[in-house]
Amino acid sequence: MTPPPILHGARVTLRPLTIDDAPALYIAHSDPAVHLFWSEPAHASLDQTRAYIAATIAKSASWAITEAGGEALGRISVFTLRDGVGEIGLLIRRDAQGKGLMSDALRAVIDHAFASGFHRLVADIDPDNAASLRLFERAGFRREGLLRQNWITHLGTRDTVLLAKLREETP
Repeated sequence: MTPPPILHGARVTLRPLTIDDAPALYIAHSDPAVHLFWSEPAHASLDQTRAYIAATIAKSASWAITEAGGEALGRISVFTLRDGVGEIGLLIRRDAQGKGLMSDALRAVIDHAFASGFHRLVADIDPDNAASLRLFERAGFRREGLLRQNWITHLGTRDTVLLAKLREETP
């Protein structure tokens, strides 16, 4: 897959995610609070984070979320589900939360994805993950349904709130 372009938001610079970002992202992936609503528990080793990043890069357009191009504070990806339909996945370190960085990154990726030919973007979020639900709803995603017992995770069997945004819903 071709590396994605560098994107800029008001507060963030998104650069292509690389394996070299693993130590910085291990801070997020090893944090049980950050990983709470993921399908797997927090990573136990840097090698696990490296393997996760390699797999993510292989199957998505992925960016490191940075301030001015520095260390990765998080990552955001668009996974192609089928022609014109993508799913957004994201993660940010706890020390970078609450600064508007993820909102800024999400807006930049949405704009890029729609300009690149996607007509529909979706997010698959645990119903108890209030922060992610608010983030996507503020970005104009609409709740489309609840998929009951959709994931078997380290927390047990979990539901999914499915949200989506269509290209024509973006000003």
